[in-house]
Amino acid sequence: MPAPTIITAQQLARRIGLPDAPVLIDLRTPEDAAADPRFLPAAIRRSHQDVADWAAGFAGREVVVTCQKGLKLSQGAAESLEGGFEAWRDAGLSLVSPAQVPPRDAQGRTLWVTRARPKVDRIACPWLIRRFVDPAAVFLFVAPTEVAAVADRFGATPFDIEGVFWSHRGDLCTFDVMLDEFALHSAPLDRLAMIVRGADTARPDLAPEAAGLLAASLGLSRMYRDDLAQLDAGLALYDAFYRWARDATDETHNWPAARPA
Repeated sequence: MPAPTIITAQQLARRIGLPDAPVLIDLRTPEDAAADPRFLPAAIRRSHQDVADWAAGFAGREVVVTCQKGLKLSQGAAESLEGGFEAWRDAGLSLVSPAQVPPRDAQGRTLWVTRARPKVDRIACPWLIRRFVDPAAVFLFVAPTEVAAVADRFGATPFDIEGVFWSHRGDLCTFDVMLDEFALHSAPLDRLAMIVRGADTARPDLAPEAAGLLAASLGLSRMYRDDLAQLDAGLALYDAFYRWARDATDETHNWPAARPA
């Protein structure tokens, strides 16, 4: 049996992507990270050599740390990943490709900018980034004509506008593109992507749930004048859709409830 301070790869995989997921800190050495620069979803890179400088910033939060093999660098922490990065990799679990992760600011955050008044893709993409790429990511919603200027002024990465890397490609919406580029495909995320694409591209035939997502998204856009407040509310919506896509697709509901024989 693992020690109480150990979490297995499968146990951690069930937590990642959820709003109450633990903070995941990658303590691999520079040599190990260079050999395989991919990282566990939403992991934050830190060095074990200056732990005293950054540990206080995570006080009061649930933290899981991982090193290459789950041995000396992560042992002794509040919770560590059994077998480390190698166990996660060998189990075939998702690893984020860092090739397209934008540069981070002085506080270690990625910064993104898109058009104001989001509906579907411009909420779905921030949800994906916050839950699986960068939990501290910052999003700016500006007038369509100002996206390029704001991106240049603040070093932000534009998304879901025409003529940029992070945008629609053929029949795919920006959410699909992010799954491809970050190498985040999984059965639940692929199922969610089909719903997002159906809602975002007027293709409700792609998934029965697409019409419901569109209705909820349009309702949120009318409930909130502040796009950041709408984003906060929208995160909960996508949390619910993701949890359904992962755990509840076979469940139905009817009235009256079934009674024991």
